[in-house]
Amino acid sequence: MKILISEVTIRDRVTELGAQLSREYAGRPLTILGVLTGSVVLLADLIRATSVPLRVALISASSYGGTRTSPGVLSVNSSLVPDLKGRDVVILDDIFDTGHTMEGLYEAVKGFEPNSVRSAVLLWKTERTAVDLVPDYFGFKIPDEFVVGYGLDFNDEFRHLPYIGVPDQDDLTAAGG
Repeated sequence: MKILISEVTIRDRVTELGAQLSREYAGRPLTILGVLTGSVVLLADLIRATSVPLRVALISASSYGGTRTSPGVLSVNSSLVPDLKGRDVVILDDIFDTGHTMEGLYEAVKGFEPNSVRSAVLLWKTERTAVDLVPDYFGFKIPDEFVVGYGLDFNDEFRHLPYIGVPDQDDLTAAGG
């Protein structure tokens, strides 16, 4: 597997994002809304890098599944989302590909009447963006390659990797693809 972004580079950037959120949301009622399951690793690291009081919430959204490497129909489950009314919300996801998932999440979260809604992602595939929305915060712009690691998976494999990698066909075959 080719390493695209190293563990150290990710750690440094997440620390920077945490500091930025801390400055911008000082004294404000912040909720970081992590998108299951890909954002869990990023969510844990980011909240430790953030020095302001905040709430953590989770939402489920998926347009991929199993061995799919291209998006399908978006499914959003907001049953785990607490009261967001009057709070500043940062929707945190692992990757911004076409943008359709984040666009759908924005619409779902607006229904909870938050004070504001912004987005943060670890990875942004700028070449594939197909919506007017862009991430408010992002870790890295990446080329249009299929990536795994640091929460991103293929067939529920590779999430544990501490780096972002580009799997080769042997990696995908070993993971059941």
